[in-house]
Amino acid sequence: MKPDTYAPFRYPAYRRFLFGGLLVQLGTAAQSLAIGWEVYERTGEPFALGLVGLTQAIPMLVLTLPAGYLADIHDRRVLVLLSMIGATTTSLALAAVSAFRGPTWMVFAILFLDSSFIRLGSPARTAIAPLLVPREVFESSIKWRTTLGHLSGVVGPAIGGLLVAVHLSSAYLASAACSLVFMAMVLGTPVRDEQRAVRGALLRKVAEGVRYVWSRKIVLGSISLDLFAVLLGGAVYLLPVFAEQMANDPAGAPMGMTAEQILGVLRAAPALGASVMALVLAYSPAFRRTGRMLLANVAGFGVATIVFGFSRSFWLSGLALFLTGAFDNVSMVIRHGVVQLATPNEMRGRVSAVSSIFIGSSNELGGFESGLVAQLFSPVVSVVSGGVGTIVVVLIWAGIFPGLRTLGPLSEIGPEGDEASG
Repeated sequence: MKPDTYAPFRYPAYRRFLFGGLLVQLGTAAQSLAIGWEVYERTGEPFALGLVGLTQAIPMLVLTLPAGYLADIHDRRVLVLLSMIGATTTSLALAAVSAFRGPTWMVFAILFLDSSFIRLGSPARTAIAPLLVPREVFESSIKWRTTLGHLSGVVGPAIGGLLVAVHLSSAYLASAACSLVFMAMVLGTPVRDEQRAVRGALLRKVAEGVRYVWSRKIVLGSISLDLFAVLLGGAVYLLPVFAEQMANDPAGAPMGMTAEQILGVLRAAPALGASVMALVLAYSPAFRRTGRMLLANVAGFGVATIVFGFSRSFWLSGLALFLTGAFDNVSMVIRHGVVQLATPNEMRGRVSAVSSIFIGSSNELGGFESGLVAQLFSPVVSVVSGGVGTIVVVLIWAGIFPGLRTLGPLSEIGPEGDEASG
Protein backbone atom coordinates (compact mmCIF):
# COMPACT_ATOMS: atom_id res chain seq x y z
CA MET A 1 0.00 0.00 0.00
CA LYS A 2 1.29 3.44 -0.92
CA PRO A 3 2.21 5.37 2.26
CA ASP A 4 0.24 8.47 3.24
CA THR A 5 3.30 10.71 3.26
CA TYR A 6 1.56 13.80 4.60
CA ALA A 7 -0.58 12.07 7.25
CA PRO A 8 1.10 13.79 10.26
CA PHE A 9 0.27 17.24 8.89
CA ARG A 10 -3.45 16.49 9.19
CA TYR A 11 -3.14 16.86 12.97
CA PRO A 12 -3.14 20.53 14.10
CA ALA A 13 -1.18 19.83 17.30
CA TYR A 14 1.64 18.24 15.30
CA ARG A 15 1.73 21.10 12.80
CA ARG A 16 1.95 23.73 15.52
CA PHE A 17 4.66 21.98 17.52
CA LEU A 18 6.62 21.13 14.38
CA PHE A 19 6.66 24.58 12.78
CA GLY A 20 6.99 26.37 16.11
CA GLY A 21 9.92 24.15 17.04
CA LEU A 22 11.53 24.79 13.65
CA LEU A 23 11.30 28.53 14.24
CA VAL A 24 13.08 28.05 17.56
CA GLN A 25 15.78 25.98 15.83
CA LEU A 26 16.28 28.72 13.23
CA GLY A 27 16.51 31.39 15.91
CA THR A 28 18.84 29.33 18.07
CA ALA A 29 21.15 28.60 15.11
CA ALA A 30 21.30 32.30 14.22
CA GLN A 31 21.96 33.21 17.85
CA SER A 32 24.70 30.57 18.19
CA LEU A 33 26.51 31.97 15.17
CA ALA A 34 26.24 35.49 16.59
CA ILE A 35 27.58 34.40 19.99
CA GLY A 36 30.61 32.72 18.42
CA TRP A 37 31.28 35.75 16.27
CA GLU A 38 30.92 38.20 19.16
CA VAL A 39 33.04 36.23 21.62
CA TYR A 40 35.86 35.79 19.10
CA GLU A 41 35.63 39.43 18.05
CA ARG A 42 35.91 40.55 21.66
CA THR A 43 38.72 38.20 22.74
CA GLY A 44 40.57 37.22 19.55
CA GLU A 45 41.23 33.84 21.20
CA PRO A 46 40.11 30.49 19.74
CA PHE A 47 40.13 29.10 23.29
CA ALA A 48 37.23 31.42 24.09
CA LEU A 49 35.14 29.54 21.51
CA GLY A 50 35.90 26.36 23.41
CA LEU A 51 34.61 28.04 26.55
CA VAL A 52 31.37 28.78 24.72
CA GLY A 53 30.90 25.05 24.14
CA LEU A 54 31.81 24.23 27.74
CA THR A 55 29.39 26.84 29.07
CA GLN A 56 26.58 25.22 27.12
CA ALA A 57 27.65 21.66 27.96
CA ILE A 58 27.59 22.04 31.76
CA PRO A 59 23.80 22.55 32.02
CA MET A 60 23.29 19.59 29.68
CA LEU A 61 25.28 17.29 31.95
CA VAL A 62 23.89 18.64 35.24
CA LEU A 63 20.25 19.45 34.50
CA THR A 64 19.07 16.95 31.87
CA LEU A 65 18.14 14.11 34.25
CA PRO A 66 16.30 16.38 36.75
CA ALA A 67 14.49 18.00 33.80
CA GLY A 68 13.43 14.56 32.64
CA TYR A 69 11.93 13.86 36.07
CA LEU A 70 10.05 17.16 36.01
CA ALA A 71 8.69 16.28 32.56
CA ASP A 72 7.13 13.13 34.01
CA ILE A 73 5.39 14.72 37.01
CA HIS A 74 4.32 18.16 35.70
CA ASP A 75 2.32 19.48 32.77
CA ARG A 76 4.80 19.24 29.90
CA ARG A 77 3.28 22.17 28.05
CA VAL A 78 3.90 24.37 31.09
CA LEU A 79 7.54 23.27 31.23
CA VAL A 80 7.98 24.04 27.54
CA LEU A 81 6.44 27.48 28.04
CA LEU A 82 8.63 28.24 31.07
CA SER A 83 11.66 27.13 29.08
CA MET A 84 10.75 29.47 26.20
CA ILE A 85 10.06 32.39 28.57
CA GLY A 86 13.54 31.96 30.02
CA ALA A 87 15.15 31.59 26.58
CA THR A 88 13.35 34.71 25.31
CA THR A 89 14.58 36.69 28.31
CA THR A 90 18.19 35.57 27.86
CA SER A 91 18.09 36.38 24.12
CA LEU A 92 16.91 39.90 24.93
CA ALA A 93 19.63 40.18 27.58
CA LEU A 94 22.28 39.12 25.06
CA ALA A 95 20.99 41.74 22.64
CA ALA A 96 21.30 44.41 25.34
CA VAL A 97 24.82 43.35 26.38
CA SER A 98 25.87 43.33 22.73
CA ALA A 99 24.34 46.72 21.93
CA PHE A 100 25.80 48.44 25.01
CA ARG A 101 29.13 46.54 24.91
CA GLY A 102 28.73 44.93 28.31
CA PRO A 103 31.59 42.87 29.76
CA THR A 104 32.44 39.55 28.15
CA TRP A 105 31.92 37.62 31.37
CA MET A 106 28.29 38.72 31.27
CA VAL A 107 27.89 37.13 27.83
CA PHE A 108 29.06 33.81 29.27
CA ALA A 109 26.81 34.14 32.34
CA ILE A 110 23.73 34.81 30.19
CA LEU A 111 24.71 31.98 27.83
CA PHE A 112 24.85 29.60 30.80
CA LEU A 113 21.35 30.66 31.87
CA ASP A 114 20.09 30.34 28.29
CA SER A 115 21.40 26.78 28.01
CA SER A 116 19.85 25.97 31.41
CA PHE A 117 16.41 27.21 30.34
CA ILE A 118 16.60 25.25 27.08
CA ARG A 119 17.59 22.13 29.00
CA LEU A 120 14.60 22.57 31.33
CA GLY A 121 12.12 22.13 28.48
CA SER A 122 14.00 19.72 26.21
CA PRO A 123 12.82 16.39 27.74
CA ALA A 124 9.26 17.73 27.95
CA ARG A 125 9.24 18.65 24.25
CA THR A 126 10.60 15.23 23.32
CA ALA A 127 8.08 13.41 25.52
CA ILE A 128 5.15 15.33 24.01
CA ALA A 129 5.97 14.20 20.45
CA PRO A 130 4.23 10.76 20.59
CA LEU A 131 1.07 12.42 21.95
CA LEU A 132 0.56 14.64 18.92
CA VAL A 133 -0.28 11.94 16.33
CA PRO A 134 -1.67 8.38 16.35
CA ARG A 135 0.84 5.57 16.77
CA GLU A 136 0.51 4.40 13.16
CA VAL A 137 1.82 7.70 11.76
CA PHE A 138 4.41 8.42 14.46
CA GLU A 139 7.28 7.10 12.34
CA SER A 140 6.29 9.44 9.51
CA SER A 141 6.11 12.33 11.99
CA ILE A 142 9.71 11.64 13.09
CA LYS A 143 10.88 11.56 9.48
CA TRP A 144 9.33 14.95 8.73
CA ARG A 145 10.68 16.42 11.95
CA THR A 146 14.23 15.30 11.16
CA THR A 147 13.90 16.37 7.52
CA LEU A 148 12.86 19.92 8.35
CA GLY A 149 15.21 19.99 11.33
CA HIS A 150 18.23 19.28 9.12
CA LEU A 151 17.12 21.92 6.65
CA SER A 152 16.78 24.46 9.45
CA GLY A 153 20.28 23.52 10.56
CA VAL A 154 21.54 24.68 7.17
CA VAL A 155 19.28 27.74 6.83
CA GLY A 156 19.65 28.99 10.42
CA PRO A 157 23.38 29.79 10.28
CA ALA A 158 22.89 31.44 6.87
CA ILE A 159 20.20 33.70 8.34
CA GLY A 160 22.46 34.37 11.31
CA GLY A 161 25.28 35.43 9.01
CA LEU A 162 23.02 37.90 7.23
CA LEU A 163 21.74 39.33 10.52
CA VAL A 164 25.25 39.65 11.95
CA ALA A 165 26.31 41.50 8.81
CA VAL A 166 23.43 43.96 9.29
CA HIS A 167 23.63 44.34 13.08
CA LEU A 168 24.92 41.83 15.61
CA SER A 169 22.13 42.39 18.14
CA SER A 170 19.47 41.64 15.54
CA ALA A 171 20.37 37.93 15.62
CA TYR A 172 19.52 37.81 19.34
CA LEU A 173 16.29 39.73 18.77
CA ALA A 174 15.32 37.33 15.97
CA SER A 175 15.87 34.37 18.32
CA ALA A 176 13.64 36.01 20.95
CA ALA A 177 10.93 36.62 18.34
CA CYS A 178 11.01 32.97 17.23
CA SER A 179 10.61 31.82 20.84
CA LEU A 180 7.60 34.10 21.32
CA VAL A 181 5.89 32.70 18.23
CA PHE A 182 6.47 29.14 19.45
CA MET A 183 5.01 30.04 22.84
CA ALA A 184 1.85 31.32 21.14
CA MET A 185 1.56 28.06 19.19
CA VAL A 186 2.00 25.94 22.33
CA LEU A 187 -0.64 27.95 24.21
CA GLY A 188 -3.13 27.27 21.42
CA THR A 189 -2.45 23.52 21.31
CA PRO A 190 -4.22 21.12 23.69
CA VAL A 191 -2.26 17.92 24.39
CA ARG A 192 -3.68 14.74 25.94
CA ASP A 193 -1.09 14.27 28.67
CA GLU A 194 -3.02 12.95 31.66
CA GLN A 195 -0.91 9.95 32.64
CA ARG A 196 1.99 11.10 34.79
CA ALA A 197 4.42 9.57 37.22
CA VAL A 198 3.85 9.71 40.97
CA ARG A 199 5.97 12.32 42.71
CA GLY A 200 8.87 11.04 44.73
CA ALA A 201 12.46 11.63 45.77
CA LEU A 202 14.38 13.16 42.85
CA LEU A 203 17.28 10.70 42.86
CA ARG A 204 14.98 7.70 43.21
CA LYS A 205 12.75 8.81 40.35
CA VAL A 206 15.72 9.59 38.11
CA ALA A 207 17.14 6.16 38.94
CA GLU A 208 13.83 4.62 37.81
CA GLY A 209 14.43 6.07 34.35
CA VAL A 210 17.95 4.67 34.23
CA ARG A 211 16.72 1.25 35.39
CA TYR A 212 13.99 1.25 32.77
CA VAL A 213 16.51 1.89 30.00
CA TRP A 214 18.64 -0.94 31.37
CA SER A 215 15.68 -3.36 31.56
CA ARG A 216 14.23 -2.66 28.08
CA LYS A 217 16.92 -4.18 25.92
CA ILE A 218 15.74 -2.69 22.62
CA VAL A 219 15.93 0.78 24.19
CA LEU A 220 19.32 0.11 25.75
CA GLY A 221 20.59 -1.47 22.53
CA SER A 222 19.49 1.38 20.26
CA ILE A 223 20.82 4.12 22.55
CA SER A 224 24.16 2.42 23.25
CA LEU A 225 24.68 1.51 19.58
CA ASP A 226 24.22 5.13 18.55
CA LEU A 227 26.45 6.23 21.43
CA PHE A 228 29.40 4.09 20.32
CA ALA A 229 28.93 5.05 16.67
CA VAL A 230 29.17 8.73 17.62
CA LEU A 231 32.00 8.08 20.08
CA LEU A 232 34.15 6.16 17.60
CA GLY A 233 33.19 7.89 14.35
CA GLY A 234 34.58 11.32 15.19
CA ALA A 235 36.06 12.14 11.79
CA VAL A 236 34.37 15.54 11.72
CA TYR A 237 36.58 16.80 14.56
CA LEU A 238 39.72 16.22 12.49
CA LEU A 239 38.48 17.91 9.31
CA PRO A 240 40.86 20.91 9.64
CA VAL A 241 43.82 18.51 9.50
CA PHE A 242 42.58 16.73 6.38
CA ALA A 243 41.58 20.01 4.71
CA GLU A 244 45.08 21.42 5.18
CA GLN A 245 46.65 18.25 3.79
CA MET A 246 44.44 18.41 0.70
CA ALA A 247 45.23 22.09 0.14
CA ASN A 248 48.96 21.28 0.18
CA ASP A 249 48.58 18.37 -2.24
CA PRO A 250 48.02 19.46 -5.88
CA ALA A 251 46.21 16.19 -6.60
CA GLY A 252 44.06 16.35 -3.49
CA ALA A 253 41.61 19.14 -4.28
CA PRO A 254 40.44 21.28 -7.20
CA MET A 255 43.05 23.84 -8.16
CA GLY A 256 42.73 27.16 -6.43
CA MET A 257 40.76 25.97 -3.37
CA THR A 258 42.17 27.14 -0.06
CA ALA A 259 42.23 25.04 3.10
CA GLU A 260 39.39 27.16 4.51
CA GLN A 261 37.23 26.55 1.44
CA ILE A 262 37.94 22.83 1.50
CA LEU A 263 37.07 22.73 5.20
CA GLY A 264 33.78 24.54 4.58
CA VAL A 265 32.71 22.09 1.87
CA LEU A 266 33.74 19.01 3.85
CA ARG A 267 32.02 20.33 6.98
CA ALA A 268 28.77 20.82 5.06
CA ALA A 269 28.85 17.37 3.43
CA PRO A 270 27.41 15.36 6.40
CA ALA A 271 24.60 17.88 6.88
CA LEU A 272 23.79 17.72 3.18
CA GLY A 273 23.75 13.92 3.27
CA ALA A 274 21.45 13.96 6.31
CA SER A 275 19.10 16.44 4.61
CA VAL A 276 18.87 14.40 1.41
CA MET A 277 18.29 11.16 3.32
CA ALA A 278 15.66 12.85 5.49
CA LEU A 279 13.73 13.85 2.37
CA VAL A 280 14.02 10.31 0.97
CA LEU A 281 12.71 8.84 4.23
CA ALA A 282 9.81 11.28 4.36
CA TYR A 283 8.50 9.86 1.07
CA SER A 284 9.37 6.23 1.81
CA PRO A 285 7.18 3.47 3.31
CA ALA A 286 7.52 2.65 6.99
CA PHE A 287 10.42 0.41 7.97
CA ARG A 288 9.43 -3.27 8.03
CA ARG A 289 12.66 -4.67 9.47
CA THR A 290 13.58 -1.79 11.72
CA GLY A 291 16.30 -3.56 13.70
CA ARG A 292 18.20 -4.79 10.65
CA MET A 293 17.87 -1.37 9.07
CA LEU A 294 19.41 0.22 12.18
CA LEU A 295 22.34 -2.20 12.31
CA ALA A 296 22.99 -1.91 8.56
CA ASN A 297 23.05 1.89 8.62
CA VAL A 298 25.38 2.10 11.62
CA ALA A 299 27.69 -0.36 9.84
CA GLY A 300 27.43 1.78 6.71
CA PHE A 301 28.44 4.78 8.81
CA GLY A 302 31.55 2.88 9.87
CA VAL A 303 32.44 1.89 6.28
CA ALA A 304 32.02 5.48 5.04
CA THR A 305 34.25 6.67 7.90
CA ILE A 306 36.98 4.22 6.87
CA VAL A 307 36.77 5.40 3.25
CA PHE A 308 37.16 9.01 4.38
CA GLY A 309 40.18 8.10 6.51
CA PHE A 310 42.04 6.51 3.60
CA SER A 311 40.93 9.01 0.95
CA ARG A 312 43.28 11.64 -0.43
CA SER A 313 40.76 12.89 -2.98
CA PHE A 314 38.59 15.92 -2.24
CA TRP A 315 35.65 14.43 -4.14
CA LEU A 316 35.86 10.96 -2.56
CA SER A 317 36.25 12.48 0.90
CA GLY A 318 33.22 14.68 0.32
CA LEU A 319 31.17 11.68 -0.84
CA ALA A 320 32.22 9.63 2.18
CA LEU A 321 31.20 12.41 4.58
CA PHE A 322 27.92 12.84 2.67
CA LEU A 323 27.21 9.15 3.30
CA THR A 324 28.07 9.38 7.01
CA GLY A 325 25.38 12.05 7.33
CA ALA A 326 22.86 9.97 5.37
CA PHE A 327 23.47 6.80 7.39
CA ASP A 328 23.44 8.71 10.67
CA ASN A 329 20.06 10.25 9.84
CA VAL A 330 18.44 6.82 9.40
CA SER A 331 19.83 5.56 12.71
CA MET A 332 18.65 8.75 14.45
CA VAL A 333 15.08 8.34 13.15
CA ILE A 334 14.96 4.72 14.32
CA ARG A 335 16.51 5.49 17.72
CA HIS A 336 13.99 8.28 18.41
CA GLY A 337 11.12 6.02 17.38
CA VAL A 338 12.26 3.08 19.50
CA VAL A 339 12.94 5.20 22.60
CA GLN A 340 9.61 7.04 22.45
CA LEU A 341 7.32 4.13 21.52
CA ALA A 342 8.90 1.55 23.84
CA THR A 343 8.55 3.84 26.86
CA PRO A 344 5.37 4.43 28.91
CA ASN A 345 4.11 8.01 28.77
CA GLU A 346 4.74 8.57 32.49
CA MET A 347 8.45 7.76 32.01
CA ARG A 348 9.17 9.36 28.62
CA GLY A 349 10.70 12.48 30.15
CA ARG A 350 13.26 10.58 32.20
CA VAL A 351 14.09 8.06 29.47
CA SER A 352 14.47 10.85 26.90
CA ALA A 353 16.80 12.59 29.36
CA VAL A 354 18.94 9.47 29.72
CA SER A 355 19.14 9.15 25.93
CA SER A 356 20.05 12.83 25.60
CA ILE A 357 22.84 12.49 28.18
CA PHE A 358 24.27 9.44 26.40
CA ILE A 359 24.25 10.90 22.91
CA GLY A 360 25.11 14.48 23.93
CA SER A 361 28.15 13.51 26.01
CA SER A 362 29.41 11.06 23.38
CA ASN A 363 29.84 13.92 20.89
CA GLU A 364 32.33 15.73 23.13
CA LEU A 365 34.04 12.50 24.23
CA GLY A 366 34.21 11.36 20.62
CA GLY A 367 36.05 14.54 19.68
CA PHE A 368 38.48 14.03 22.54
CA GLU A 369 39.06 10.37 21.57
CA SER A 370 39.69 11.28 17.93
CA GLY A 371 42.12 14.02 18.85
CA LEU A 372 43.99 11.84 21.35
CA VAL A 373 44.46 8.93 18.93
CA ALA A 374 45.49 11.36 16.17
CA GLN A 375 48.07 12.90 18.51
CA LEU A 376 49.46 9.52 19.59
CA PHE A 377 49.46 7.92 16.14
CA SER A 378 48.09 9.85 13.14
CA PRO A 379 44.82 11.35 11.88
CA VAL A 380 44.40 8.46 9.43
CA VAL A 381 44.79 5.87 12.19
CA SER A 382 42.31 7.80 14.35
CA VAL A 383 39.59 7.95 11.68
CA VAL A 384 40.07 4.45 10.25
CA SER A 385 40.26 2.78 13.68
CA GLY A 386 37.06 4.59 14.65
CA GLY A 387 35.28 3.25 11.57
CA VAL A 388 36.54 -0.29 12.19
CA GLY A 389 35.49 0.01 15.82
CA THR A 390 31.99 1.04 14.77
CA ILE A 391 31.62 -2.06 12.57
CA VAL A 392 32.88 -4.28 15.38
CA VAL A 393 30.34 -2.76 17.76
CA VAL A 394 27.53 -3.48 15.26
CA LEU A 395 28.56 -7.14 15.07
CA ILE A 396 28.73 -7.44 18.86
CA TRP A 397 25.41 -5.64 19.40
CA ALA A 398 23.69 -7.91 16.84
CA GLY A 399 24.69 -10.83 19.07
CA ILE A 400 23.98 -9.47 22.55
CA PHE A 401 20.73 -7.70 21.60
CA PRO A 402 18.76 -10.29 19.57
CA GLY A 403 15.53 -8.37 20.16
CA LEU A 404 17.05 -5.38 18.42
CA ARG A 405 18.21 -7.51 15.50
CA THR A 406 14.73 -8.98 14.93
CA LEU A 407 12.79 -5.76 15.57
CA GLY A 408 9.86 -5.26 13.18
CA PRO A 409 7.87 -2.11 12.28
CA LEU A 410 8.09 0.85 14.65
CA SER A 411 4.30 1.05 14.81
CA GLU A 412 4.22 -2.35 16.54
CA ILE A 413 6.58 -1.36 19.35
CA GLY A 414 4.92 -0.91 22.72
CA PRO A 415 6.00 -0.19 26.30
CA GLU A 416 5.10 -3.71 27.41
CA GLY A 417 7.66 -5.54 25.31
CA ASP A 418 5.23 -6.53 22.57
CA GLU A 419 7.41 -5.49 19.63
CA ALA A 420 7.16 -7.68 16.58
CA SER A 421 9.91 -9.64 14.96
CA GLY A 422 10.94 -8.86 11.40
